[in-house]
Amino acid sequence: MQVINPATEQVIQELREDSSTSLAQKFGLLQAGQQAWAAQSLSERIKIVLKFSALLEENREELAAILSSEVGKPLQQSRNEINGARARIQWLCEHATAYLKEEIMSDSSGMLEKIVYEPLGVICNISAWNYPYLVGTNVFVPALLAGNAVMYKPSEYASLTGIEIAKYFHAAGVPEEVFQLAIGAGAVGASLLDMPFNGYYFTGSYQTGQKIYTQVAHKMVPVQCELGGKDPLYVTDEVTDLAGIAAGTADGAFYNNGQSCCSVERIYVHEKVYDAYVSEFVKEVKSWKIGTPTEEGVYLGPLSRKAQIALLENQVKQAVDLGAKILTGGKAIPGKGYYFEPTVLVDVNHQMDVMKEESFGPIIGIQKVKDDEEAIALMKDTAYGLTSSVYSVNESRAQHILAQMDSGTAYWNCCDRVSAALPWSGRKHSGFGATLSHQGIRAFTKTKSYHLRQP
Repeated sequence: MQVINPATEQVIQELREDSSTSLAQKFGLLQAGQQAWAAQSLSERIKIVLKFSALLEENREELAAILSSEVGKPLQQSRNEINGARARIQWLCEHATAYLKEEIMSDSSGMLEKIVYEPLGVICNISAWNYPYLVGTNVFVPALLAGNAVMYKPSEYASLTGIEIAKYFHAAGVPEEVFQLAIGAGAVGASLLDMPFNGYYFTGSYQTGQKIYTQVAHKMVPVQCELGGKDPLYVTDEVTDLAGIAAGTADGAFYNNGQSCCSVERIYVHEKVYDAYVSEFVKEVKSWKIGTPTEEGVYLGPLSRKAQIALLENQVKQAVDLGAKILTGGKAIPGKGYYFEPTVLVDVNHQMDVMKEESFGPIIGIQKVKDDEEAIALMKDTAYGLTSSVYSVNESRAQHILAQMDSGTAYWNCCDRVSAALPWSGRKHSGFGATLSHQGIRAFTKTKSYHLRQP
């Protein structure tokens, strides 16, 4: 399997993909090692995971360079991702004891009732390429803390980073019999679905998530799917700092080249502030530097996958054919690398894929609305349900709008952010289940209820 640098289109390295035989051997190791890992004290597991985090910090520059080379994100954004993963690890380790310890529910009349949280066993984590440290941390860290063994399949577009993650887990003290890598593309992922794991945790597209869920349903084991989004944002008429809001929301739409499940994917603006907002938004987008990820000050590097260029070109063409206007960008950048201009479209509507289907790239449609009712109707017009955002000086107004959104996360005067203290979950085509928070720790456990009567 070739690992290709999306900025240069050169082959970085060739990796041997796992076979069904090697996967079976790795699974056997995990089965043999899981119970001993679970038998260790939680405090010891926490100590090991914190050592892993410290190793990420010690080797951050090398790890960031590897990440940028295979997914194309600017070097500073790669550093930011590693820092963000370490912050999540810290929170998970600080709160694991509180959420994994047994709970006494009742102790009266000689009857003790309690809940014990036991590990699932050996879990399969099929992960994503856009934020391999962050989306990986959401799964393999709480899974390990809870006493599970993990088969981690990084995306084929982030395999080198996956190898580094495994290396530093093992260096920190996680046994090889507890954390194993599955290297390869779709065929390797398909093989994992045929194996008797005790739980499946997937991050990726709706189409792939649906296939995974359907294929493993008969096993009756936990399945979680963290999928895509078509996340809406609404700017109301009473906002004042339009320049600041435009800059912040543009970053929410284009950070990591828009390759985030929670990126702002469509924007609705009240007609009273529409022209001023759009002007400031375009000014911000035009100020960004595009270039090689290692160049100082670069905000946008190449897309991670070549195939995404055609999808973006088709969305732009269809929108323009239906009456949209391009204010900036709109096409691939000639030359080596998978570069696409940051693109802003106006005069858009919901007949256009750019306002309905996930773009996952540096492209945004901005639509004018006459009032909150129209904005709410358009925001709700989606098969996805990951995040929704409202910018307003009036909290009750924003809360009223956000309460009507069928999304797992709601933002007021912010967007495109994740907190380890809050559950990260989707609805509808954005998936189901939760990572992070106490729910994301307990997602890797099974409960046992004890009814204990004193003799």
